[in-house]
Amino acid sequence: MPEPPRSGRSRRRIWIGATVALALLLGGGGFAAWKLDWFSGNGEAVSFGKNPQPPAAAGKTDPSAPATAAKPTGDPDVLMPTGPKAAFKQTAKLDDGTIVAKTRIAGAKSGFEGDVWVWAPKEYDDPKYAKSGFPVLIALPGGNGFPDNYWADRSLGLQKAITDGAKAGTSLPFIVIMPVLNPDAKYYYDGSDIPGQAKMGTWMAEDVPAFAKANFRTYKSRDGWAFMGSSSGAFVGMKTVLQHPDKFKAVIASGGEIVPDSPLWKGHQAEMDANNPEKLAQKLIDSKGPEVYINFQIGTKESGKERMTKFQQQYGKGPVKMTIRDIQNGEHNGWHYVRGMKEGSLEWVSKVLKGPKPEAG
Repeated sequence: MPEPPRSGRSRRRIWIGATVALALLLGGGGFAAWKLDWFSGNGEAVSFGKNPQPPAAAGKTDPSAPATAAKPTGDPDVLMPTGPKAAFKQTAKLDDGTIVAKTRIAGAKSGFEGDVWVWAPKEYDDPKYAKSGFPVLIALPGGNGFPDNYWADRSLGLQKAITDGAKAGTSLPFIVIMPVLNPDAKYYYDGSDIPGQAKMGTWMAEDVPAFAKANFRTYKSRDGWAFMGSSSGAFVGMKTVLQHPDKFKAVIASGGEIVPDSPLWKGHQAEMDANNPEKLAQKLIDSKGPEVYINFQIGTKESGKERMTKFQQQYGKGPVKMTIRDIQNGEHNGWHYVRGMKEGSLEWVSKVLKGPKPEAG
């Protein structure tokens, strides 16, 4: 799906979406998809965290109860699901049996209601990890990011890359949270609280993490929280990490922008500056931390590296740690960004975050 024109810059060329995914399936991949049982169970209810729960009083169940009755041991940073539980429905199934599912949440802080897709790795249901937290990777799409999030489409291979990396020891087994990026397809909102508009900055920084904590075993500290995104989603992920370094530690930003450019900022210069990564990075440098980690990815066949290099030269110092990964023959699309993640960016982010610890024995 072509992205709307974006000031002649890289965001206009992100084109992966539901239309492309469907074309892939129908154009020769459809039969294989059915053969592999990709769609079996789609639309059915899904639950995550299949660890034993205590008997409910009088044979009744509490829909607001946490997903697991296990209690954390050892690491005080582990946060068990806080509830209330969301109602998930399957949207895709991977070859290893793991599920991508969707739910809809009403943001308590932002007031925005939107769809969120989730995926949990196979390790999440392994009894050895029943008392352990898992790191969270919030994955953001490019374009308007509404009404879908293309990272939930298994054809891009994000979840498989994490699965394969976890088996090889080059990636943590991340829980992937995939929210809608914008409240509509009319404008783009820079993942920010633009005056008079839906509070998408609060949605991303407050409501989406709260949803993850309500439904999954996570971590209290920022050491278990990161973003990844492409194009406009890369900007939002990077901006949110710089804006909230107390909550998030790292971001993989692929083919993204550096400064906010929503047309809705007109007349709100001060608020726009408060969401500008250049100013946020300088503020973090001046305050001497906490440290954040930014890994840019850029394809050698796309433009934009000069912006990343300039940003790194000016702000990649002190607590702002930056790297730039070139994706050889890479273009401005999600398949190539996943390839870059497999070639090193997943290992990079896994080294700066904490992962689950199995119980001894």
